[in-house]
Amino acid sequence: MKVLTANRLSDGIAVWYAAGGWAETVGHADIAYDKTAEDRLESIGAAAAANNEVVDVNIIDVAIVDGLVEPVRLREKIRAAGPTIRTDLGKQASPQPARAA
Repeated sequence: MKVLTANRLSDGIAVWYAAGGWAETVGHADIAYDKTAEDRLESIGAAAAANNEVVDVNIIDVAIVDGLVEPVRLREKIRAAGPTIRTDLGKQASPQPARAA
């Protein structure tokens, strides 16, 4: 399973492609379950970068853990959660359930 992630150009916030726009939480991201869906996300990311909406566009691996979408790599877990020094702040303070497929 993969999702499209980037940083919003206007404020640098980590975002994930979701339902025609960009969500601030990975739990709302459109999940690619096959190569065709992954290719679709890559093309969306390339267009968004070309239009100066986002930068650092990447397709990343995710898993569903206890009903939540969770990035596989540590770097992406940190980007999804927010600051690592105060777990009561940032995105990790309120995990979001996975969006129904």
